[in-house]
Amino acid sequence: MSRYARQTQLKDFGPEGQQKLSQSKVLVVGLGGLGLPVLQYLNAMGVGTLGLLDQDVVEHHNLQRQVLYTEQDVGRQKLEVVHEKLSAQNSQTHFKLYDTFLTKDNALEIIKDYNLVIDATDNFPTRYLINDACVLLKKPFVYGALHSFEGHVSVFNYKNGPTYRCLYPNMPNAEEVPNCNENGVLGVIPGIIGTFQALEAIKILTGIGEVLSGKLLLFDGLSQRSTQIGFKLNPKNLELKKLQDFYEPLDCDVAPTITAEDFQSLLESKNTLTLIDVRTEEEFCERNLKEAINIPLDKLELSSLHITSVDEVYVICQSGKRSEIAAKQLQDQYPNKQFITILGGMNKIASLCP
Repeated sequence: MSRYARQTQLKDFGPEGQQKLSQSKVLVVGLGGLGLPVLQYLNAMGVGTLGLLDQDVVEHHNLQRQVLYTEQDVGRQKLEVVHEKLSAQNSQTHFKLYDTFLTKDNALEIIKDYNLVIDATDNFPTRYLINDACVLLKKPFVYGALHSFEGHVSVFNYKNGPTYRCLYPNMPNAEEVPNCNENGVLGVIPGIIGTFQALEAIKILTGIGEVLSGKLLLFDGLSQRSTQIGFKLNPKNLELKKLQDFYEPLDCDVAPTITAEDFQSLLESKNTLTLIDVRTEEEFCERNLKEAINIPLDKLELSSLHITSVDEVYVICQSGKRSEIAAKQLQDQYPNKQFITILGGMNKIASLCP
């Protein structure tokens, strides 16, 4: 087909490679900085079926690195926008949409229908969940991660090769995890790493080249240098029999939670309540709830809170991660109060009230 002539004329790819792509099914978990370049290239190159999984909405601070989105898309569901634009890019692709986050309850059912999974997420619990589901289903997955000016890429569980747990056996504690909302990432780095992920997916699907299995590629954007580190399979990591009961860092002090929907109902029914927003000042100024008091997480410990008149305090951030840390910290400071985190944070609130 003339559409794909520039790659089918390659001797090591040819019409056979194109046929393999057209019959392939790829699931991309996360429609952010990594997932978008992956999807744009896989879609353009003719992968037959693409699964899109995300439940976030487009926000202004996404535009710096998630370059498929425009200012007019802010407030819309990412899933809807990506489907619309990829369909315009290639009308021959079959898309399957998952308006959800990946959980232990849906992971196996969703992943089982795909040839491989692209991990385009930004959190450790989901990566460990993807890994374990792929081990159980014998599916490879392509990993990408970002931090500041750097990125990592690898392929796990490829032909019974090393898994994610062979490289990172134990999930880090929440306090040990760099937070993209606070530490940031240079806008172009996700495009580079996402493109690397797309290339690894193409190699796996068509059988060309050397796959990054058992190798971790480290890319330094400031020096334009890349390094590969080898690691080996720990056979015990292939002996997995079922998914874990939960995928969060081990912590006995689990903060109480409330869904965004129930919190919205609470706002409508109560005259007053105490709500602490632990996002940065910049995030708070961009969009906030009028009831909220802004105390960034890194300043929380030094703040004096006047909450003597209430028994329940609600805590919110952008996605729910920082608010969970804040709630536990506040609970230690004020043991006679109850601190409740809002699941999904402002991302979920925005999707309910665009």
